Amino acid sequence: MKTLPKGFARRMVEWQRLHGRQGLPWQNTQDPYRVWLSEIMLQQTQVSTVLDYFPRFLTRFPDVASLAAAPQDDVLALWSGLGYYSRARNLHKCAQEVMGRFGGAFPRRAEDLQTLPGIGRSTAAAIAAFCFQERAAILDGNVKRVLTRVLGYGEDLAVSKNEKALWALAQDLLPAQAADMPRYTQALMDLGATVCLPRKTQCEACPVITGCQARARGEPLAYPVKTRKLKRSSMTLWLLWAVNAQGQVWLQKRPDKGIWAGLFSLPVFDSEADLLAAWATGRDPQFVAPWKHVLTHRDLHLHPIHMLGSEELPPVGEGQWVDADVWPNLGLPAPIRALLGS
Repeated sequence: MKTLPKGFARRMVEWQRLHGRQGLPWQNTQDPYRVWLSEIMLQQTQVSTVLDYFPRFLTRFPDVASLAAAPQDDVLALWSGLGYYSRARNLHKCAQEVMGRFGGAFPRRAEDLQTLPGIGRSTAAAIAAFCFQERAAILDGNVKRVLTRVLGYGEDLAVSKNEKALWALAQDLLPAQAADMPRYTQALMDLGATVCLPRKTQCEACPVITGCQARARGEPLAYPVKTRKLKRSSMTLWLLWAVNAQGQVWLQKRPDKGIWAGLFSLPVFDSEADLLAAWATGRDPQFVAPWKHVLTHRDLHLHPIHMLGSEELPPVGEGQWVDADVWPNLGLPAPIRALLGS
């Protein structure tokens, strides 16, 4: 059984008060809508990027009711460029469930929050801790790194029972006073984001250096241990960039599942031959230089072909001609947006 470092929660709370991040726009609030929105946006996304999107989202959707009432296309359009679009779809579904199941008020307990779309155990705990001072442990990637190093926890987190054991340890480390939960939770996030980094550590700035087992063993970068590696795959996509005499571009709505689900996109084909066959009346094909677009688990090799043609004879398949001043406001995958704007 692990020996827990004494005074861990107290030192974390004191450090956050003096040295933690204080000025982020989703801090210093107990509004669960704002906290929830920031937590979803920050999943696998840099703070600097979210700082651009967060205020724009609040301007368009100032509360959960306005978000729930919006068309999904509007939500995806505002999310365009943030990536991981399932987050935006779940965000919209979650807002609708908060309105429908909970009368427009986010539930106060992490256990109930976790039943909502897109809210996992750690995100639910963060909302409950920040907004309702519930003694609920978070365990995102940054926090796993901090706690495994402090505790010298070398068990393989690819094994579910080991991650479950770490959850229990995280709960045991919580401050005794519920009033300390918001600052303690923020402290864990701040330490993992600014001091206890994946490929380097700034141990001298750490408030719990004296109790850190990884530091004592001289190998902080050895933690956390996770042997299962993500398997990367690759996919080649041929993109039909069809433009008519009015300068309109032909766009399709992607299916609800699969790559770029629910977004507007240039038509996608498996091969050059399939693309050319889909618009037999298209003229002057220009082969745009292909490039690789990197996703978390997959590399997309994109091959666009620019063609001109008639509005009356559009490409085969569902779609619509979209004016040049309209498509920038649609939900588009980042590489499609970049291509059309080039």
